[in-house]
Amino acid sequence: MSVYEYTTKGTCSRKITVELDGKMIKKVAFEGGCNGNLKGIAKLVEGMDIDFVIQRFAGNTCNNRMTSCPDQLAKALQAAYIAAQKEG
Repeated sequence: MSVYEYTTKGTCSRKITVELDGKMIKKVAFEGGCNGNLKGIAKLVEGMDIDFVIQRFAGNTCNNRMTSCPDQLAKALQAAYIAAQKEG
């Protein structure tokens, strides 16, 4: 299992902590942002395959921004998986 912290860019949330077991998402926690919505997203993706979540969330935008918290989660998952591969 690996834990990874990702500093977000362009969103109200400031940081995403991801815990992976291989390609399965064990836990996600957002710091900042829309508390209720982000808790819901975190619970929704627990137990899911990262490729599925990345495919669904990558490229989503929020208002006039070029990114969103789900898009940043996709980026965090990609970075966490790459970091875990380098460690293991």
